[in-house]
Amino acid sequence: MDKVGIAVKQRYQKFLDDVVPFMIPRWLFVCGIIFYFIYRIIALQGWYISCYALAIFHLNLFIAFLSPKIDPSFEMSESMEDDDGPALPTNNNEEFRPFIRRLPEFKFWEQTVISTLIAVFSTFFDCFNVPVFWPILVMYFFILFFLTMKRQIKHMIKYRYLPFTHGKTKYKGKPEVS
Repeated sequence: MDKVGIAVKQRYQKFLDDVVPFMIPRWLFVCGIIFYFIYRIIALQGWYISCYALAIFHLNLFIAFLSPKIDPSFEMSESMEDDDGPALPTNNNEEFRPFIRRLPEFKFWEQTVISTLIAVFSTFFDCFNVPVFWPILVMYFFILFFLTMKRQIKHMIKYRYLPFTHGKTKYKGKPEVS
């Protein structure tokens, strides 16, 4: 049995290693299975709790994706006892650290795929079809989303970090004189 488990883990890891460079097709696949899940929810007129749980989990993943690995508010409270704000490095031990995500993009993708597939799988069983008034869940999710994103954006502004990069900066050389 251990040999089968090891073989399955190795194949899964090989699959993950193979799909790493294909970022756009990976996220298109995620969009596809999310749309399939939403289609099942609408067509079956049920499983709203599964949909709500999936949306909350995806929100949690997104916030972790936007957050820095080392929280500047925590780091500043430890390092500064009397100072008023962040300071430039003062000795050779301190250096600039680039933005490092708490949840890397690939792990974000992987957990999104797994959670969405579990949610799709849950729609095949009636025990997960708990009757609820779905408009309240939708309203509560949007309130939670906007409040959470407002807090995250304030944190980003306060500590001056931007979680998105557009690749390496390209500098223009001197214009050629002809």
